[in-house]
Amino acid sequence: MDQDLDSMFGFAPDHDSPIPYMQRTREYYKAIGYTTPYRWAHYRQAPFTAMKKPLSQCNIAIVTTAAPYQPDKGDQGPGAAYNGSAKYYEVYSGDTSQDHDLRISHIGYDRVHTTATDCNTWFPLPALRRAAAAGRIGKVAARFHGAPTNRSHRVTIETDAPEILARIREDDVDGVIVVPNCPVCHQTSSLVARHIEANGIPTVLMGCAKDIVEHAAVARFLFSDFPLGNSAGKPHDVASQEQTLELALRLLESAIGPQTTMQNPIRWNADGLWKLDYSNVDQLSAEELKRRREEFDRQKELARPNRVEKAA
Repeated sequence: MDQDLDSMFGFAPDHDSPIPYMQRTREYYKAIGYTTPYRWAHYRQAPFTAMKKPLSQCNIAIVTTAAPYQPDKGDQGPGAAYNGSAKYYEVYSGDTSQDHDLRISHIGYDRVHTTATDCNTWFPLPALRRAAAAGRIGKVAARFHGAPTNRSHRVTIETDAPEILARIREDDVDGVIVVPNCPVCHQTSSLVARHIEANGIPTVLMGCAKDIVEHAAVARFLFSDFPLGNSAGKPHDVASQEQTLELALRLLESAIGPQTTMQNPIRWNADGLWKLDYSNVDQLSAEELKRRREEFDRQKELARPNRVEKAA
């Protein structure tokens, strides 16, 4: 009957909806033995700052959750397993006049469907430079900034977000594009965007985890229904990357109030079956869940020295 309705009325199959990442991750961590559910940041309202001048006159910055490549920290390339040793725990900044090798092996992106072979899918600096050259924006800010993907709401809100805001103010920025990757990245980025927005600088978040971002409530959200790790467009597809950035810029300049979500019309593929895979305990055996718990604990230990170094 459902198939008859789909063919009669053009309904999409039930699986082809945005992935419920909060539910999936709760069920996943419970299945591997963590019984205390994670509390996702939740706000009913979002701060909002309108653009103060035309985008063609604006200085635009990027905030990313990607990490600089560290040759001494193990495999961080395409297909690399989750690499806790490559995590960072303090805000960093980079010169936008230079090219940068940023990776995402330190976070839980979609390793089944994301190739991780094209950093332009998570770091839209080249596309933003082209937008500046074309006069779409005034210029690219002197620096981009890295936001640590911290599970601690307190650290993100009280330490990292204010530090990013201070650096953005130093660069006299008029607007900010925030680009997360994994589920926790989407929460971190939402909290950072809220702080920047509340302090008078407009933001737009480009992301793939709709439920997490809307749960946290941001001013402007461009939702791309792509596997995690592709918030800035499809890999090796410059047209999709430029269209995705252009939609974010349109949202930045045109939103008339907070909690404005725009959906990217580009589809990842025709059937949407990739949405069934990410952290889906229904598709994992008991043996695989046990292996993942052991690997998760091992990666926590690998990341521990970075935390200790920061504390020192």
